Amino acid sequence: MELAYRKHGEGQPLIILHGLFGQMDNWNSLAKQFADLGFSVYTIDQRNHGLSPHSDDWTYELMAKDLNDFIKQHHLNKPILLGHSMGGKTVLFFEKMFPNIADKLIIVDVASKQYTPKHNDVIKALNAVDFNAVKTRKEAELILNEFITDFGTKQFLLKNIYWKDSTNDKMDWRFNLKTITLNYNNINVNVPEFISSTPTLIIRGSISDYINDDDINDFKVRFNNIEFQTVLNAGHWVHAEKPIDFFNVVKNFITN
Repeated sequence: MELAYRKHGEGQPLIILHGLFGQMDNWNSLAKQFADLGFSVYTIDQRNHGLSPHSDDWTYELMAKDLNDFIKQHHLNKPILLGHSMGGKTVLFFEKMFPNIADKLIIVDVASKQYTPKHNDVIKALNAVDFNAVKTRKEAELILNEFITDFGTKQFLLKNIYWKDSTNDKMDWRFNLKTITLNYNNINVNVPEFISSTPTLIIRGSISDYINDDDINDFKVRFNNIEFQTVLNAGHWVHAEKPIDFFNVVKNFITN
């Protein structure tokens, strides 16, 4: 599968992987800042998201293989891998399946454990939007309002609406909602045990519940060369809520 991507800058490759319902363009601003430090920054749409191909098959093993294929296709040497949430778990699976390829790993606000479902209301909301009847983003937003109270989450999701067929006034979601709905449990799974010596940074938000002290102990077992940073007053969307603090934490790690 050939993944859609954007490239910024020149230098050592830094690959950024978005989370569930995300897309590469969510990272444009930070990608340009990292590129200014002297890196070739690749923001990628993972399968079933953004501009990348849709598939009925959707597991972390497949997304890790997609990432490995991307690295091979673009002849990237010693890439730094940065993944947020679902993207972070893709990076963890990649490190288990394809060791000794990445130069450094940055895992943003996700643990190796199996999670209880956190997005059931979101998936219900998205499936409630019938684009045979809905013709504007505002109409879609009114439907999302019935399921989702958080303004930021709604705006994040609405960015995924595009004109699938402008001639017939037909919109759709960029992501593959059918496959995500049917295979949602595949992204809540535990990462099988592995041991890695790759330098790794774990970033979490101080008001996020995605990483707890037990998860940190699990990371310490898996990684021989690891450090942890907590971004104050940030929730799960660390990079969006505190972009300056997030940038500085990553900068210190990748330029060290």
